[in-house]
Amino acid sequence: MNVNRVILVGRLTRDPDIRTTQTGQTVATIGMATNHHWTDKAGQKQEKTEFHTVVLWGRLAEIAGQYLTKGMEAFFEGRLQTRSFVGKDGVERKTTEIVGESMQIGSRPQGNQGGGYAPRQGGYSQAPAGGGSVAGPRPAAQRSAPAAIEDEIPTINLDDEKDEIRIEDVPF
Repeated sequence: MNVNRVILVGRLTRDPDIRTTQTGQTVATIGMATNHHWTDKAGQKQEKTEFHTVVLWGRLAEIAGQYLTKGMEAFFEGRLQTRSFVGKDGVERKTTEIVGESMQIGSRPQGNQGGGYAPRQGGYSQAPAGGGSVAGPRPAAQRSAPAAIEDEIPTINLDDEKDEIRIEDVPF
């Protein structure tokens, strides 16, 4: 059996880069950072940051372009993919990316005091092809729930995860 599955929870390092292919397909490229915390043999707390590139396609890319901004927490699930390309200097290079298949939006960047999610200017607002709907936060003008209920929605908060996860604590 083979498994190629990636789960990332981290913060965006920049606003998503939204493009359209020659065939009209929307693609979003997202920079993301994740942190790893541990205690070394000397008892000193250590931290290492890893940087990732997440690629989203189609309606998921449109939603990312509309709602995600630099500094937000986000959850992505997908698969690893390595591709080759020729750089501007003519040298062939390889890169490994996460091709996202699902996404959940976490908390906003610190210092953003606005209520609720508001789509970015120039974001996509069309319904998916063939009708239907896409789950996710709605712009403030479309919400009917009072603001007090919005504060009860759970979010991913990486800043609360200070303790190291020990293998003995994992239940399986």
